[in-house]
Amino acid sequence: MTDNAIIIPTRLEATRLPNKPLKKINGKEMILHVYDAAKKANCGEVIVATPNDQIHDLIISNQGICIKTKPDHKTGTDRIFEVFDKFLKRKPKIITNLQGDMPNIKPENIKTLTDYMTKNLCDIATLSSKFKDQAEINDINNVKVLTNKSLQDNKFNEAIDFFRSGQIKKDKYIYHHIGIYAFTKEALVRYVSLEQTKKELNRNLEQLRALDANMKIHVGYTSSAPLSVDTEEDLENIQKIMK
Repeated sequence: MTDNAIIIPTRLEATRLPNKPLKKINGKEMILHVYDAAKKANCGEVIVATPNDQIHDLIISNQGICIKTKPDHKTGTDRIFEVFDKFLKRKPKIITNLQGDMPNIKPENIKTLTDYMTKNLCDIATLSSKFKDQAEINDINNVKVLTNKSLQDNKFNEAIDFFRSGQIKKDKYIYHHIGIYAFTKEALVRYVSLEQTKKELNRNLEQLRALDANMKIHVGYTSSAPLSVDTEEDLENIQKIMK
């Protein structure tokens, strides 16, 4: 067992795109694309966490590691904690929560995040990229992150806020948030002990629970922009991109 673990929480019950992890891109299920990217990052044990037999059997049949979890977790972070707690016995020092709906994430992005966490400068670290156009900014499916300074390639700054909609001022440092988080062991244990906050529930963004508890989140920048697949339109776009 290594000091780092990458855990991919995923389930079939997404409301906007049911059975999303099993949707095929270039003949391969979306969750397998994400799993393979995590393996290629070569920075820790990779585990899929799911309550669904279909996903479990798919990962196992492809020589991967998959842990069946309880079906009633409120968040993906609660799901990864179950694996960290029961399967990994709380041994890894850094735990990366990689969303299972980013099939074109680059392995080097995952490694950049994990490497940064070894510096022990924050509780949680995540990634962001620039918006391509105004349509991306206006899309409420795209999460925005506000930082305290301008971001540059492979550099990290502190996150001030996360949101989906609202007025964006030109003088603010606002970026397209990417759904990957790395926690220190201590931060993950603390995070799951906290109650969900009003702001977290209103915006449907887990990371706000950490900010509300004054946990320090650092954000890195990448010029690549992995697409989170939430809708049929997203699926069509990613199939074109990954051809």
